[in-house]
Amino acid sequence: MGFLVAIAFGITAVVSAAPQAELWPRWEAHDTTSTRTIDHSEWGDFLAAYVVTGHPDGVNRVAYRDVTSSDRARLQGYIARMESVPVSGLNRDEQLAFWTNLYNAVTVELILEHSPVSSIRDINISGPLYNRHPWEAELVTVENVALTLNDIEHRIMRPIWGDPRIHYAVNCASIGCPNLQPEPFTGANWERMYEAAAREYVNHRRGVDLSERNPVLSSIYDWYTEDFGGDIAGVIDHLLEYAEPELAEGLRSFADGGYRGRVRYEYDWTLNEP
Repeated sequence: MGFLVAIAFGITAVVSAAPQAELWPRWEAHDTTSTRTIDHSEWGDFLAAYVVTGHPDGVNRVAYRDVTSSDRARLQGYIARMESVPVSGLNRDEQLAFWTNLYNAVTVELILEHSPVSSIRDINISGPLYNRHPWEAELVTVENVALTLNDIEHRIMRPIWGDPRIHYAVNCASIGCPNLQPEPFTGANWERMYEAAAREYVNHRRGVDLSERNPVLSSIYDWYTEDFGGDIAGVIDHLLEYAEPELAEGLRSFADGGYRGRVRYEYDWTLNEP
């Protein structure tokens, strides 16, 4: 998720450095007949212990500063175990759960390694001098291939699965990001969890806010417009798939106006800690 700040639709051309979905063919391999399941229970234990739910604003937090040395060691052990998984031999469901959990676990470990920070963007370990960030740093090795977070999201997950709900499942340790879920994804539950995460985010004000004169949308819908239909009309159609009745009514009213007026995009990069 390494990118610059994007600006409003309809007035000024969007300036965005969001990575495009560019397939890395090496990771297309899979086994449709495989029945192997991956144990994500260590990650599940960490999530249960440190993801703080029930905040009045609806944003899940991670108690990074409360993580014990032993629990961090177990998190690192989980990541190391995932590095040893022959992921190319898994079926597609297990692969998607694998990559989603690995992305999120590595992101949490990244924050712990550099704590205390007020934002993930303060971790300046990769990228050009004018836009230092952590997303291009090689942080994990799978099947003897070093990978960055951008590799996992933009060269593996997005181009192979082509599912816009991926953006609701991977977490960038920020308030503006969709919630880090308090349980791990699995080959059996990822579809349910992806769907629930999409509905949760769309109906939260950091996803869509119609309280002002013109809609305020998460910058995710600007950075990755190509994944949500390619234009503002496609984005609105996507949002309507998940919007609760009141929100849907407001979105339809906006669409009926021919998308006149300006859509503003916002994103809060503050660290998602209590």
